[in-house]
Amino acid sequence: MPAYSQDQVPIEFEVDVARARSIEQGGMTLAFERLSAGVETAPLFKGLPDDACQSPHWGYVIEGRLRILATDGSEETLDAGQAYYLPAGHNVVVEEDALLIEFSPAHERAKTMDHAA
Repeated sequence: MPAYSQDQVPIEFEVDVARARSIEQGGMTLAFERLSAGVETAPLFKGLPDDACQSPHWGYVIEGRLRILATDGSEETLDAGQAYYLPAGHNVVVEEDALLIEFSPAHERAKTMDHAA
């Protein structure tokens, strides 16, 4: 049974406002993500159905605050200390610098991340 700490997981991408470390295991992707306040995912997902992320995610907000915008028009705020499930069809606005751990089906996440790149 493998176990991972943040520093053991390879960097998937790193830019001045975001860093993701991820690894695939058992058909799922484990990602540690650090996001700066002001980051919005909508421009990255433009052109996907509903211009939104197409992968579900399960995660935990270690630090910060995120606002989730669902394609059905609903919004939800996630704060440090909260676990979450995000179905496909969402965008994220980072309201406070955030650190999170997220689990996603590897295939769906890869398709969405390839588009975002």
